[in-house]
Amino acid sequence: MTPTPRAPGPITGTQSNDGLLPPLRPSKDARSLSAASFATAKQGQSYGRSMAMPGSFASDLKSFSSRIDLSRPDPATYGAFDESNELTTSEQRQAEYKDKIDKETKIKVGTENLLEALNSKNAKQARDQRKVVEVELNTSNRKIAQLKLDLEAEVHRSKEQQLSPKGRLSQLFQSAPIRSPSHQGQGHLQFEEPEPRLDPEVESPTYILAEILRALESEGSQSDFYVSQANDLVELFKRHPTLKYDLAWTIFGLRMQMMLLSDSREVVAAGYRVMRYAITDRKSVQTIRALQTDYLVILSLVKESKARVEREQALKFVRAFLDVKDGAQEIHPAVVRMVVAVADHADDQLRGIAILTLAEMLLKAPMLVVNAGGVSVLSEAMGNGIYFAPETLIDPFLHLMDMPARRGLLKTGFEFSSAFASFTEPFPGPAHEDRLTASARVVSALFKSWPGLMTLSLHGFLPVRSVVSSLYVMSLPVRTATLDLLIDILRIKPPSWSSSFIGGRRLTTYGRVTNLRTEPQASQGSWKKTADEKQKRSIVQHFTAVALAVLLTQGLLEALMHAESDAPNQALKRRTSLLIAEVLRMASELLPAAWSYGLQAMPGLFDSATNFRSEDRFQAVATVYQVDSINRTLYRSVSGQEAQVKSNEDGAAARARATSKTQVNGALDETQFRAKMIDTQVLNTVNYTKWDWNLIQELIDGPMVNPKRLQEAMVTSKFVHRLLGFLRPFKYRFSDAQNTKANQRYVRTACALLRLLLQTQEAAKYLESNKLVPQIGECLAQQDPMSGLTSRTPLFSPERMSDLLVGGYFAMLGVMCSDSKGMQILERWKIINIFYHIVELKTRDDLVRALLLNLDYTLDSHPRIILSKAMIASSKQMRIAATRILRKYAMMPIEATIIGGGAAEWAIKLLVSQLYDPEIEVCEVAIKILEEACNDITSLEYVVKCRPALDHLGEIGAPLLLRFLSTSVGYHYLDGLDYITKEMDDWFLGRNDTYVTIVEASLARALSDAPGKPPSSPEEGLEPQDFGYVPPHFYRELTRTAEGCELLKAKGHFEEFAATIQDFAMEDEDPETILKVKGCLWAVGNVGSMELGAPFLERTDVIKYIVQIAETSQVMTLRGTAFFVLGLVSRSLHGQEILAEYGWDGTVNVMGESLGYVLPLDLNKLFALEPVSAARRQSSMMIRSRRGSVGDGDPTNAGILNSIVKLGNTVLTNKALAELNGYKNKKAPGFQKPAMFRKAMVLLASHAYRIPQYRFVIDLFDKSVLRKIVLEDEDSESDALDSAPEDGQ
Repeated sequence: MTPTPRAPGPITGTQSNDGLLPPLRPSKDARSLSAASFATAKQGQSYGRSMAMPGSFASDLKSFSSRIDLSRPDPATYGAFDESNELTTSEQRQAEYKDKIDKETKIKVGTENLLEALNSKNAKQARDQRKVVEVELNTSNRKIAQLKLDLEAEVHRSKEQQLSPKGRLSQLFQSAPIRSPSHQGQGHLQFEEPEPRLDPEVESPTYILAEILRALESEGSQSDFYVSQANDLVELFKRHPTLKYDLAWTIFGLRMQMMLLSDSREVVAAGYRVMRYAITDRKSVQTIRALQTDYLVILSLVKESKARVEREQALKFVRAFLDVKDGAQEIHPAVVRMVVAVADHADDQLRGIAILTLAEMLLKAPMLVVNAGGVSVLSEAMGNGIYFAPETLIDPFLHLMDMPARRGLLKTGFEFSSAFASFTEPFPGPAHEDRLTASARVVSALFKSWPGLMTLSLHGFLPVRSVVSSLYVMSLPVRTATLDLLIDILRIKPPSWSSSFIGGRRLTTYGRVTNLRTEPQASQGSWKKTADEKQKRSIVQHFTAVALAVLLTQGLLEALMHAESDAPNQALKRRTSLLIAEVLRMASELLPAAWSYGLQAMPGLFDSATNFRSEDRFQAVATVYQVDSINRTLYRSVSGQEAQVKSNEDGAAARARATSKTQVNGALDETQFRAKMIDTQVLNTVNYTKWDWNLIQELIDGPMVNPKRLQEAMVTSKFVHRLLGFLRPFKYRFSDAQNTKANQRYVRTACALLRLLLQTQEAAKYLESNKLVPQIGECLAQQDPMSGLTSRTPLFSPERMSDLLVGGYFAMLGVMCSDSKGMQILERWKIINIFYHIVELKTRDDLVRALLLNLDYTLDSHPRIILSKAMIASSKQMRIAATRILRKYAMMPIEATIIGGGAAEWAIKLLVSQLYDPEIEVCEVAIKILEEACNDITSLEYVVKCRPALDHLGEIGAPLLLRFLSTSVGYHYLDGLDYITKEMDDWFLGRNDTYVTIVEASLARALSDAPGKPPSSPEEGLEPQDFGYVPPHFYRELTRTAEGCELLKAKGHFEEFAATIQDFAMEDEDPETILKVKGCLWAVGNVGSMELGAPFLERTDVIKYIVQIAETSQVMTLRGTAFFVLGLVSRSLHGQEILAEYGWDGTVNVMGESLGYVLPLDLNKLFALEPVSAARRQSSMMIRSRRGSVGDGDPTNAGILNSIVKLGNTVLTNKALAELNGYKNKKAPGFQKPAMFRKAMVLLASHAYRIPQYRFVIDLFDKSVLRKIVLEDEDSESDALDSAPEDGQ
């Protein structure tokens, strides 16, 4: 059974176009699509591969060069051969770049700190060291800049690869037609001339299609000719997507059958590709299946890895069925069995794609996968680390677990156990760490969805106990992986000092540093803490609270204390202590008092610490001390909401202390002041590196506030003159300083000095007479095309702006804009005119951005006009940046006393005007800022007063209109527009259902994001990110006002919602009804969260049914919705009282206000699930075990079929192989008959076989059998594959 010779493989090298590349050249006896190729083969000849086992396979989809077919070039040399490898490699490169950037950033921070320390030393001693450190700092800056550029390029490249049709076969795809030599001679006019690439609107697609099909009809041509025609056909389908709806399948199907029966692997692959692009809907899939493609796909997938191109295109062809509505129902069980066999074959290159395909099938047609035995393959892939994204395989399983009707498809509920086994394996193998990582990702994904959390509660929380018990395992990798997993599950963001602490540093120095770091951030957004923001609680936090409660009930704290006392090394011990402290903090913040009181005493630990007869006492005392130290440091480092309030108080106290210190310093007499001026070294030397900048700042903030001392510093001494001289651009001291963290103090001191000089008229005149401002103006004029000034090396060039401190001049100009005297100086030197011209520059966005970000817009003057100009005339990105600048001013309180309106009114007016910007992204930014500003009632009323028209924005403007409902003024304004009645009917009839999708998507997105992930850009952080929060709901905003409550009462919508919940509380089958109940639950919860909604809850007694759903519903997601809704209801005082009656306890802060986190007193009520009924499980098992009954009247044929059945039994495999080989050697006539082949295929579809067994059985049959089945219409024989029982499909 020698395998038939094949055409050599494709030539190497990447191709930019998407087309199958023909083989390099045909071998001497390679087959083509000629009539000879379809002639009946000699008796006993095989059309499959040989019966011998394959020589070798490469794992993880890596291509390899077969040892048998030496004529093929190594596919590993193909460019972009392995798509999954490409993406993985790209991800690895991105990760490497990020690691390098982190490393260089740490080096840079350390260098800056060292430079700052050296600056405080004696200048003479530290001069050489400073030079070395500055060189190192410049090197770090350059490296970071280069690495960021490389990372951006890599991200861009990977996106292009994902979007473009390049991939594993990119080297095989091109669009240039290659003509057959025989046809070049015969039809020169027809084939020699290249295909015209016309405009799709001009060319005739039907004519081109007819020409291509006519060309494919020819026989005896080389493989490259058919491949190029197929590529042209695919390109035609791409240019004219509607063409495939009008195909004449009698002709088109015959051409495709001929291609799929070719001996050339590339031609077969091209045939699959064309068929894939011809699929339109389920009817077209049925037409394609009538061409006997099920047999062809199975035969392609059975082949050895040498036929990788053909196998991959066959699998992609099957995957195309999943993209069509109900297309999964057209995938035959035999094909699914084949995909399962590929996914279960350890060394198969297509194993990853097969696993992904099975996961998608499990989501769309679960019975197919269950009956084919694919569940166990997917379950194993989750825990053994063979699949690159195991956490994505969880979703189809959780989809099945959600509803009881689907839950019966899973045998035991232990399908997830392979992921948990990695944590408790007694004898870890060599690849144990990889399996641990994969398993941790799966377990983490289970803990991040409500169905996952409910699944973990099965079998008495056995999976959760497995995770907790792994803390008792002494293995270092297991312990480390478990701690990482717990930090991820509980969404703990490690504090900034955690890495140093774990590394061995003490905790004594962190308090002051963290307070200093967080003080400016806390003061930035401290204008408004409105009632609405207090109400805005995260459902992610509520979800984290229940996950924490589940872990604590299964002994998490005891396990952590054991792990701390029994840690393998000091670093792990400290890390465990940190986790204990975080768990205790979270318990006090998120769990009801009844839960957290007992935990804070750390049961058992204090007993050990006070037992003076035991030697364990010292260990226990050390643990208590360590946890207490961490707690105090966590409290100081401002983590948590209450700690944020504390930071505001601390910041206010620090400012008060600084003010008192300034007042003391301001009382210095003349002699003391002169001595301090001399101590700064400003009067002794012009070398600014020798100056004491801390003392200079102290003098500016303190004594020089006194006009007499300021006069002395300006006139009597040269102190101020020297400082301003240092700042002058053409002195090239400040303007040549490196833009480092340490050097930012020069900018801070300069701004403080200018602010001081603008306080008095004399000082302002002194500043006006100085050369500083005119020189800055001259440098700015070099960038102004209207000025006529140019320079070979302009001061504000892009390179100098990024590398040097020249950007600090804009901060100084911003200080001058904040005072009327400063504005007069800028007007005198025509700098304001230059500002107007710079804003119009199209090529210098960096300059415009620096100008707009640093100007002060408090005064009603030129800067406001400049910003409004930038918001209209600039590019889209600049308009977005300019709009974001207004957020700071829109958040300010509106002061009615200011004539003409203050900064807040001006900002709100501009933001309202931005709602009419042609770019929707600009409008979106303006909407978000206005929505945030409307948290303040006064601002909300002013926005309503501006009467914005939001009809043209559609859904984007809806949240802002909902905000208007929260005040009587806004209610009457919207009522006048007839908005409220229309919107109310819209929400009642359908928007409630849409709201469910929005909430669930928001929660899923929030849970999937890493808690410590920084925003991708500084500007992005300005946008309020609402993932994981309850989105604005119409009925909630309506219930804020008495008028809204009256309307809701009159309409009777709340009673309708309550009735729906009452009637369908226990619904567990119809998805549409369940969605409707979820929408009603969210509506009721939003109304109940407001104090004015209490009468509605009291009248309808709806809470009783919501609690019933949360405790007894068999639909997991419905139970989760009820749980979150009860959290909403608990925010109102009346809601808390009602929930207490039903045995649910809420979390409150020290003021007694509800935080919106609620738990049942008996946690088991929340996770009690009824077992799947025995009848339902039995019926699904019966379907699963059904076999096709196949027999034959001929004894020889019956013996062959019996041996094929035995082949699936591992005990009888060798006997079956011997029997089948005996039949083959005797040249049994059944191996020549299509009917026998079909019966064999039915058996292969009905039992579980591995790839080599499939290949062995198919190789038994003569090659001519397939041609007879595919091309001939045999009336006497029915299609056995289709007529067999399709396993319950």
